[in-house]
Amino acid sequence: MDANPPRRLDKGKTRAHDVEPTEDTPLLASTSGSLSSRDTSTEHPHAARRRLYSRLLSVFLISLSLCVLLFALLAIIAYSYRSQASHIPPEEIIQRALVVQGPDRVEVLNASHTDGVWLLVHGRIGLDAGTVVGVKSDGDDGVLRQWWKSFGRWGIRVLDRVTVDLTPIQVSPRAHPDFALATILTPSVEVPLTADPPARGLDWLTPIQLPVRIQPTKNVSALLHFVRESWKNGFVSVQATVAHAVVRGGGKGETGWRNQFVVSHSNVRPVINVKIPAIPGLPQPGDNHALPSFSDLVTLQSFEIVSANDTILLEANATAINPVLLDMDFSSPPLPFTISLPDPTPSGARSVPVASVHSHPFTLTHPNISLTVSGSVIPLANNASRSLSAFVSEYISGRDADIQITTPLVPGLVINTTFPAPHPKPEILRNVSISDMKIMPTGTTMVASGTVHALVVLPQGIYVGVNASRVFPDVLVFDGEVPGPDEESTHGPPPTKPLPDPLPPRAFAHILPEDWLPADCVPAEAPEGAGSTVAVSAHIVDVPLQVLPGREREFSNFVSKVIFGTQGALAGVQGVAAVAVRVNGLPFANGHDGEMELTGLPFHGNVRIGKKSVTV
Repeated sequence: MDANPPRRLDKGKTRAHDVEPTEDTPLLASTSGSLSSRDTSTEHPHAARRRLYSRLLSVFLISLSLCVLLFALLAIIAYSYRSQASHIPPEEIIQRALVVQGPDRVEVLNASHTDGVWLLVHGRIGLDAGTVVGVKSDGDDGVLRQWWKSFGRWGIRVLDRVTVDLTPIQVSPRAHPDFALATILTPSVEVPLTADPPARGLDWLTPIQLPVRIQPTKNVSALLHFVRESWKNGFVSVQATVAHAVVRGGGKGETGWRNQFVVSHSNVRPVINVKIPAIPGLPQPGDNHALPSFSDLVTLQSFEIVSANDTILLEANATAINPVLLDMDFSSPPLPFTISLPDPTPSGARSVPVASVHSHPFTLTHPNISLTVSGSVIPLANNASRSLSAFVSEYISGRDADIQITTPLVPGLVINTTFPAPHPKPEILRNVSISDMKIMPTGTTMVASGTVHALVVLPQGIYVGVNASRVFPDVLVFDGEVPGPDEESTHGPPPTKPLPDPLPPRAFAHILPEDWLPADCVPAEAPEGAGSTVAVSAHIVDVPLQVLPGREREFSNFVSKVIFGTQGALAGVQGVAAVAVRVNGLPFANGHDGEMELTGLPFHGNVRIGKKSVTV
């Protein structure tokens, strides 16, 4: 047999078998080149995409892991700082980190009894957040500590600000925290955060405008007691109570991750102690000194009382000591007040309202504030005439007259003060004289007749229409002119009853009518520096002339001078008078021009009595 079997011819109808590779077989056979190229072009895009997806997935997972790790680290650090901030007492934050400068300006927006006082307060505010969470830079810190604090300061700068929401703030005396002096309401407040403010200067503070509503207590007596005690002690010590306070990250109305930072506190009770500074023009506070009175604070500069449009118009200018030592812009709207007069009778317990006034808008100036007040007399009760008469009589007699000031803004607050009298004392009755005076006996007594003339001159600033309808003189008659200051009695002008004791020198007779004398009144030219002026005359007809006890000799000498003297004798008259006047425009409830009685008006004058004037 042939060692080599016969070879089978391949006619192309069957697939050629691959030759078994040997050590000499090339890695890439030339006969299969076209097939290899076709396989590579078919499989390469899928593999490339799989490799790309694999790489992207790896990058994503690594990035996600890093973000989660970083977020967790940030959350841990933020929670650490938040926890640290939340555990600090709010009272300590207020004392150590909250910086408020001002107020720089205060505007009174509205004031009423029901809503209290609405203020718009301008100031500057900032929170040293670095102190709160302990991230302020320190040269002694290590590298890790510096990094930790740097991250905290960066977080504060990113947070930027917080919004504080407070329940109504109750302000109470520290000694009596259960008694509320006032309730303060504020809207949400944005407080800017600062990580590391400069040690000096306040340029880092942010301007703020804050509307504030203040509702004072209705217990006015307790409020005044607190003010008086504070002045005696020399400092104000109060406690502010906030039932609930919420601090949120970010500004008002902001939503986002900053808003997730929330810290709540309950029953916040900061204590505020303020030393009362010395105020120029007032006694030093403290040392148990009494609180200055209203008249010590306010000084009347000028006033006008004018009859116009069937009423009485009032206007006054005054200065008040500015108790606020801060350089602050302050604007006030008109504030209403009511002026009342006390009832002069011993049983009088209620005051009588007589005028409604309001202050003009004013600002704070140093050292004194200029005030202007205007208003009018209100319709007066029927019994107001007595109070008005007493007030005017006190004023024109040179004595401060009592008044009361109230305001509807603080019901129950009554300021008892005085209306200062002019100095020197005004001379209301001037140029007093008696014409056609006659003295004659009637039975066992002497009577006098004649016509009394006088000018009624109102003080400067009072420009009202006056009509004197009745007079009631109480006269001492002297032999010669009325004694001068060296001879006057220390008891002053004689009252109606009793006669002065001792009697003035050379006084010999007393003329006192039994009733008011009808008077005639005409306008007259006012002297320089005076108010309204009228000329008054009244007839004396057979008015008893009483010879003073122990002065019969002086009377006899005077009669002798009249009878035997060539020109008669000069008699001096001195006394006090009451004048009933009607003021044009004074609105009494029963009609206008109600009558007032001005009492205690001193006067003096001279009268020459001739022979025909005396009948013996």
